Amino acid sequence: MRRKYLKRIAVGIVGLILLLLIWGAVIEPRLVDEKAETAFVPNLPPAWENKRVALIADMQIGMWLGNKDTAKKIVNRIIAERPAAVLIAGDFVYKPTDEDEPGDVEHEDALDFMSEVNEAVALVRPLVEAGIPTFAVLGNHDYGMNYPNSVKNERLAAAVRQTLAQAGVRVLENEAAALRLPEENNRQENAANPDSTFYVVGIGSRYADNAETTVALSQVPENAPRIIFMHNPDSFAAFLANAAPAAFAGHTHGGQIRVPFTDDWSWMSLFTDEKIHADGWVANFGQTGNRLYVNRGIGFSSFPVRINCRPELTFFTLRGGNI
Repeated sequence: MRRKYLKRIAVGIVGLILLLLIWGAVIEPRLVDEKAETAFVPNLPPAWENKRVALIADMQIGMWLGNKDTAKKIVNRIIAERPAAVLIAGDFVYKPTDEDEPGDVEHEDALDFMSEVNEAVALVRPLVEAGIPTFAVLGNHDYGMNYPNSVKNERLAAAVRQTLAQAGVRVLENEAAALRLPEENNRQENAANPDSTFYVVGIGSRYADNAETTVALSQVPENAPRIIFMHNPDSFAAFLANAAPAAFAGHTHGGQIRVPFTDDWSWMSLFTDEKIHADGWVANFGQTGNRLYVNRGIGFSSFPVRINCRPELTFFTLRGGNI
């Protein structure tokens, strides 16, 4: 009797695990969590008040059982909403190098990764074709890096960078771009405040040792309004006080598998030595006056499962002032 009881428990546990795997691999990755947030930007020009900026991250094209259909759905949703700009926070492709045997990745067959690069860029090209200013930074996987000590594939990064540029996506690597609303659509607002310049600042990949926050901010006039985005949330710690009042990142995938009703318990937080800033506005991180939001991304890393961690599209409404 006891053996039958234990057997039923075991069968029930196995069944539950199978249901969770089916949910996490087939259903939840196709359910988009569209979030509406407010980003407070000091000295924001009146022309930009209440305008929206979209944030996406981590498509990871090339990962087995990838999430391309969800990426297409998200891009179409952005086009329908027509925000003032789109930020893509890196990891367009998934092409990890071999951490144990470095080899010479510079001589890797270009065709081995170009199909993935072209596929990733094709997914976001409609944003540019729709006339929406689109900006991007590169992530660690765009250099083929799974870990900070992975081999860096500069050829892969160059291919991602160049293909995005050819599609009209502005790649910012420790750079700032001045952005103004189209005057033909905002003549009254721009007439009331001729200086409606607003800055988008992009930070390079942290794993690739290319995150230069000081270099990026040196291109922004003092006290000028700016939003900042990066791939890895850890890059945020380098900003001086009040330098990054509205900053955005990706990279963590929100942990991918998260324990319900908790903020920090995920498989990533349990099996890594790094502190994981999983998603949402991160409390008690960075210098005074700086604020960071982490997007959960679209794709996967390591295995194609999301549980209690839907892919995310974030729309930020811009407001002047401080939080």
